[in-house]
Amino acid sequence: MAKVVVVIPARFGSTRLPGKPLVSLAGKPLIQRVYERAKLAKRADRVIVATDDERIVKAVEGFGGEARMTRTAHRTGTERVAEVAAREGGDVFVNVQGDEPMLDPQSIDAGGTPGFHQHGGHAD
Repeated sequence: MAKVVVVIPARFGSTRLPGKPLVSLAGKPLIQRVYERAKLAKRADRVIVATDDERIVKAVEGFGGEARMTRTAHRTGTERVAEVAAREGGDVFVNVQGDEPMLDPQSIDAGGTPGFHQHGGHAD
């Protein structure tokens, strides 16, 4: 079975809402809510937050999560995911946006399947 790694890019320096990953949502940082939902996926072997900010790393490690520092020059979250994928072992890397606290873990399970194709709402 393929090793599935979920990577959650999280940037502190958002122009619309600076510090968004650390904004409290029902008593927990937003990034923790997303991380916890991603961990519920049955196919996820690892969940890693990819960030360029030490405050986010400390918050993630504070709730027992795994985080990796990335370069600050990335223009997109996908570039941040690619940096982590180049350094970490895995067969399938799933990019989960850091502002999806209502993430359906089953979407990771479906998307983390090599060769997954979707037609009319059914995997084949």
